[in-house]
Amino acid sequence: MKIAAIDIGSNAARLQISSVLKDDGHTVFKKVEYVRFPLRLGHDVFNYGVITPESEARTTKLMQCYKLLMELHEVEAFMACATSAMRESANSSEVVARIAEKSGVKIHVIDGSKEAELINNVVVQALQNGQYLHIDVGGGSTELNLYFNRQKVASKSFKIGSVRLLEGKENKGAWAKIVQWIEANIDTYEPVVAVGTGGNISKLFNLVSKTSENATSITELQRMRDYIASFSLEDRIHKLRLNADRADVIVPASDIYIAAMKWSGAKEIIVPDLGLKDGIIQLVYEKMKK
Repeated sequence: MKIAAIDIGSNAARLQISSVLKDDGHTVFKKVEYVRFPLRLGHDVFNYGVITPESEARTTKLMQCYKLLMELHEVEAFMACATSAMRESANSSEVVARIAEKSGVKIHVIDGSKEAELINNVVVQALQNGQYLHIDVGGGSTELNLYFNRQKVASKSFKIGSVRLLEGKENKGAWAKIVQWIEANIDTYEPVVAVGTGGNISKLFNLVSKTSENATSITELQRMRDYIASFSLEDRIHKLRLNADRADVIVPASDIYIAAMKWSGAKEIIVPDLGLKDGIIQLVYEKMKK
């Protein structure tokens, strides 16, 4: 059996198709297809407040492509979720309705708390006992979640993200709100380890030196951020081989991860290969079981 998830963010839209397997009585999701396309909806919404006709047309074509790919894979069930850019767009309801009519893909526009919940459902599997600060940086928003002994004890969504920073459209006082939230919730008497999710931290993690199989230090993260920032945008694409839609947002995204780590006192960050798409896959499977 195959199921699928579509994650439409402020920077890109992703399709993941997974096979549902059984291993010693446990359900395992094996990725069989993954496609990412840079729609950059956040550019429209954070500057103009709406999704433009051009972006709507591109999104419609992409959903038609994703639908055909799912049909070829004989996917039995799927769910499409849109986050920050789509939920802040003044015309999202009309756009979603037209896309559904033309492509057959119904897009669920989810709020920040639901987005965090779906990510948390899979991220918690990578945690041990202790204090963890989960940092999820998207194009339009950043979700911070605090765990203690694998139980979520605090959560907050902030209107600051890689595309929003790039466009200079972050909410006034967003940085200060992150500091206040961290100071109010982190137990300074307990060691804290950061957990990073999102496309930019995954790319950074591929480039840095590791302290373990799935972790690196804040020092190494800062070093790589400064190294990438020393290149022009053109050189990031041609010399560092970064995709064009990654090359411009990776530095502002790095700034958010590093700032949250500094303010919380985290010296190390774990980067599991998990994200919203994995949370959607799990939700689709749970709904099928019911």
